[in-house]
Amino acid sequence: MATPTPEQLQIIENRARSVGRLFYDRVRETPNREAYRYPVGENWRSLTWAETGDYVSKIAAGLISLGIEPEERVAIASGTRYEWILADLAIMAAGAATTTVYPTSVADDVAYILADSGSRIVFAEDAEQLEKLSAKRSELPDVFKVVLFDGEGDGDWVISLASLEELGEKYLSDHPSAVDERVEATQPDHLATLIYTSGTTGRPKGVRLTHDSWAYEGAAVAAGGFLTVDDLQYLWLPMAHSFGKVLLSNQLHVGFATAVDGRIPKIVENLAVVKPTWMGAAPRIFEKAYGRIVAMMEEEGGVKLKLFRWATKVAGEVKSLEREGKPVPATLNAQYKLADKIVLSKIRERFGGRIRFFISGSAALSREVAEWFDAAGILILEGYGLTETAAGSFVNHPDNYKFGTVGVPMPGTEVKIAEDGEVLIKGPGVMQGYHNLDEATAATLLDGGWLATGDIGHVDEDGFLSITDRKKDLFKTSGGKYIAPSHIEGIFKGVCPLASQMIVHGNNRNFVSALITVDPEAAEVFAAGHGLEGTSYAEIVTSPQMEKAMAAYVDELNSKLNRWETIKRWKVLDHDLSVEEGDLTPSLKLKRRVVEDKYQSVLDGFYSEA
Repeated sequence: MATPTPEQLQIIENRARSVGRLFYDRVRETPNREAYRYPVGENWRSLTWAETGDYVSKIAAGLISLGIEPEERVAIASGTRYEWILADLAIMAAGAATTTVYPTSVADDVAYILADSGSRIVFAEDAEQLEKLSAKRSELPDVFKVVLFDGEGDGDWVISLASLEELGEKYLSDHPSAVDERVEATQPDHLATLIYTSGTTGRPKGVRLTHDSWAYEGAAVAAGGFLTVDDLQYLWLPMAHSFGKVLLSNQLHVGFATAVDGRIPKIVENLAVVKPTWMGAAPRIFEKAYGRIVAMMEEEGGVKLKLFRWATKVAGEVKSLEREGKPVPATLNAQYKLADKIVLSKIRERFGGRIRFFISGSAALSREVAEWFDAAGILILEGYGLTETAAGSFVNHPDNYKFGTVGVPMPGTEVKIAEDGEVLIKGPGVMQGYHNLDEATAATLLDGGWLATGDIGHVDEDGFLSITDRKKDLFKTSGGKYIAPSHIEGIFKGVCPLASQMIVHGNNRNFVSALITVDPEAAEVFAAGHGLEGTSYAEIVTSPQMEKAMAAYVDELNSKLNRWETIKRWKVLDHDLSVEEGDLTPSLKLKRRVVEDKYQSVLDGFYSEA
């Protein structure tokens, strides 16, 4: 396993004492550099670190003027936008702790999170979020103020963000050092964030993360040396999720600018406009892009399809040789240059043309998809961590990566594999525990400070970690064979450009089956090439044409599996899975048990008919 260098350790040991300190150090060091840009209509507005610092100070002072005390909780119920970041930084600068609430959460879950956390103030995005709070106000006795990002409020229980800034500006005129005093008083072990895991089952648990956890994450990424102050990040990930939050810590330490827009449908369009150098994303984003490009080419057919396949095949051969450290023959290299000019460069332009790498996290990335992007000249570096480890624990580096792995430990993080194969992690990023859940904390934080991740994996001779599945997702067929469903699902997404989701099933069954959903955009492309224009999504995905195409993809998947893993029965559902219907978490992870329960009759039918 790679040992951190003395230089890396020094960066980590000299990390800031708190997020507030980290932020204001950044403002002081690069006041006139761009900090954030965000959309205003069709245009983008840009703010410097100094301008951002002024906003944060006013909001933080506004919170202090309202009586918020150190480590008290202030919640944010909003999608990803610039104001989310302002509020989060201001909360921590005031010495308080941010409670994160997904904007897609139903009112009951919002009320539970706010009550369990003891949140005192809530930043709410708009009228939709406010409606949830108003409906549950009687269950929220601790919440004495709501601050709206969009809207004016009633001037009493609900005020606008601008009104809070005005309160802060007035308070600073009378108490000019109020925010500085809070920042200086904040200790590394003080609570910074309560992130409620969206949970694939049961009530969400509040993960207690300290200022030191986030300061460490920022320093560990800086120590890696693969991001610089001149980079430009595109940020769309849910800020209520630890993956989104850790990207903020990274930015504060390194100092690069960030373009912020949480609207998922706008990602590809915005990448072409913003032209970032890197972006973090969940695998589903890459799978959708891959599926759409490949499906479009296959439906185009003819010379364009042949050229596309030739170009990606040539590029794949070149990249494979490069990864193995072997020389590329001159003839193949010449073909590659031509392929890059006429095909691959066009793919890169879709993503802005300046991407140095993407970071993939939150769920497993299909190796086939990663290698396809690599062939196109776009490197996707997979990383790994949990909410309970402040997100970043492992990551592949641009100059040191292996596809199919989640990389090496962040400097300062340790890993070991338990006897049953579970991955255990120890380091400054690990949580204090679960809020108000001592038993759950004791079951997860083991002796010596090791966190039991619930994931099964192994570390190779070079220190690269591979995750094979969730411990609780592994199942055994009635024949006694263990199956890792996410492994099979990942292969299928690399094989089938039409796929949105595959749910592999077979616990205590005599064979493996699957539910499949089709990506809506891919369905439209498929319809255009199979005489199904003008028909509904449900009609397209349940058509004989789709049945035939999907059967071929399942056969290709089975050719890559052991005999006992192969999919014997399967069905394409007439609708895609979604966050709104409770099938996926807000970070786009599959809620396996929920989906299996919802479609129990379909799954049972596979075996009753066998």
